[in-house]
Amino acid sequence: MSLLEYIDKGGIIVYILIFLNIIGFTIILWKFFTIPRKNAIIEKIKTRIDSTHTKTLEIQIEYEIKKLENGLTYVKNIASVAPLLGLLGTVYGVYKAFEQITQKGLGDPTIFSGGISIALITTIAGLIVAIPHLIAYNYFISLIDSIELKAKKELLN
Repeated sequence: MSLLEYIDKGGIIVYILIFLNIIGFTIILWKFFTIPRKNAIIEKIKTRIDSTHTKTLEIQIEYEIKKLENGLTYVKNIASVAPLLGLLGTVYGVYKAFEQITQKGLGDPTIFSGGISIALITTIAGLIVAIPHLIAYNYFISLIDSIELKAKKELLN
């Protein structure tokens, strides 16, 4: 069975997961290219603000950090929702399997294999989408935290 057949067999839930994956990876790639180097944010703040006003420096640091975090909420939400969508597909697939058993009886095990197949495909798809998004989110948050700490250390001390 080809990948496209698996996707088609997974149904609408797998298509939703693919759509979320495209959105998430677009944001992840954007973040890889737009998060500045650690020294760039510090230099940017130094050129904008008089370094004698610590309150203004703190506000500017927070502002720049919030700009770096822009878009990461979507990545975090995709990482959280994808396994739930996979679970929804699992429940739907098991429901379909029991529906087939109810209609045709339990004589032939292939009767309910389609529903179990949907359950497994959507579970796998949900995890495939969630895992890289969670890793990317944690990486970017860690990177931004280190940038913030370095900026505060250099500019406020």
